[in-house]
Amino acid sequence: MEEMVRRYHRRPAGPGEVEAALAELPSDDLAQPTGILLLAHHDGRLAGCAGLRFRPDWAELTRVYVRTPWRGTGGGAVLLAAVEEQARAAGADRIRLDTRADLVEARALYARHGYVEIPAFNDGQYAEHWFEKTLPTRVDDARPAR
Repeated sequence: MEEMVRRYHRRPAGPGEVEAALAELPSDDLAQPTGILLLAHHDGRLAGCAGLRFRPDWAELTRVYVRTPWRGTGGGAVLLAAVEEQARAAGADRIRLDTRADLVEARALYARHGYVEIPAFNDGQYAEHWFEKTLPTRVDDARPAR
């Protein structure tokens, strides 16, 4: 959250700002039965995370984050594959997300992995871009034909 605050305001986070951001955008629902939070580890160290909120027919991707030492190593792709598998297992037929304009690396990651920009589906205070990916019904369906 410190990085999110710093990037949004283009300055270091001030006292209490991270706590305020967490209170403003809580993640308490990223636990069963309403969602999940996946943690990625590399060599025994926490390397990243990604969350899903379960909706009736779709899942919302949130809190995708890869720590600086592991950026550019494929961790984001691994996290996306894991959340997509979890969403399919929960019965979701698609994943949606919103993100900010300043998070250009995130937008590029989503586009590389088949997420397409769609019209706004929410009115989130920080939402500036909205994406969706239709999920195949089986993992085998996601593999290209030979």
